[in-house]
Amino acid sequence: MEAIVGVLIFVIALFAVITLIRSVRIVPQQRMDVVERLGKYKRSLSPGLNLLIPFVDAVRTKVDMREQVVSFPPQPVITSDNLVVSIDTVLYFKVVDPVRATYEISNFLQAIEQLTVTTLRNVIGSLDLERALTSREEINRHLSSVLDETTGRWGIKVTRVEIKAIEPPASIRDSMEKQMRAERERRATILNAEGHKAAQILTAEGEKQAAVLRADGDRQSRILQAEGQAKAIRTVFDAIHTANPSQKVLAYQYLQALPQIANGTANKVWIIPTELTKALEGLGGSLGGLANMVGDVPRAGVDSAAVEQEALAAAKAAADEAAAVNEQVRSASAEVSSDPNPQALPASEHIPPSAALGAADYNGVGDPERA
Repeated sequence: MEAIVGVLIFVIALFAVITLIRSVRIVPQQRMDVVERLGKYKRSLSPGLNLLIPFVDAVRTKVDMREQVVSFPPQPVITSDNLVVSIDTVLYFKVVDPVRATYEISNFLQAIEQLTVTTLRNVIGSLDLERALTSREEINRHLSSVLDETTGRWGIKVTRVEIKAIEPPASIRDSMEKQMRAERERRATILNAEGHKAAQILTAEGEKQAAVLRADGDRQSRILQAEGQAKAIRTVFDAIHTANPSQKVLAYQYLQALPQIANGTANKVWIIPTELTKALEGLGGSLGGLANMVGDVPRAGVDSAAVEQEALAAAKAAADEAAAVNEQVRSASAEVSSDPNPQALPASEHIPPSAALGAADYNGVGDPERA
């Protein structure tokens, strides 16, 4: 009898423990439990401690309320230009109504996957391959709007849909690589040609500027040389006119310059100013008068030695006067040579002092005559 009582107490205690366990339900955070009473929806258990009626209330499903991510396997899709591409998609969603997610559809994950595949085929089927590769954002927005509208009645919110990869066929990938390689080679050729063109333009501009600068420098040099020569000639001419040489001195200088003029194998024509003939006539007249005086000495009873001394004295005076004029010309030439202008050439390098007298006299009188 006591054994039977002990077994009965044990059974009652076990039943009490089981009843207590079935009547107490602890729900973790971000989870909702759907409770049915006698097979009919009764309520949803919120996170925390909840009490149920044992053997009457039962938990139908445990719904995770967190946002979930599902990666669907690659799906073959045909584009508008009849190319088969493989597309991987990633779906982000969360359950907002556990009751509808439990009773409106049997398996919402499978339903979302099939809906994503059919919608993706409809979208990609209206695009060609190139546009499909470059329009991912547009495809994502279209998929997200369609899925969110359809899954809303299931108590599910689709937050984001992403295309993970679009894989065209191997032959198409090879063609795309060749096209990209050809495009890059074309760009490189264009850039090389543009660089070569720019280099030639810069080189031509540099040569042009250098030629202009060289021409300008040559022009300035010629102007300065001409100014220096003009200054030298003016200085020599002023010195000659200041000295005011006589006709005898000019004739003497012309006679000294004639050997220099005649020197050279290429001299065929001489230009002799008219003043040279006049000076030679005056000099010849003077010498002729002296010779007549010397010839007439015995008849006039004059001492011939005295006459010869007077002729030598006259010739010496003419030579001294010519030397003085030459000295003034040399000083004028030295003054020109010491001019600070580096382009001005001294007159002594262009006009010999003996020829300068004739040129000065010729410049002041008039036209020369050819002999």
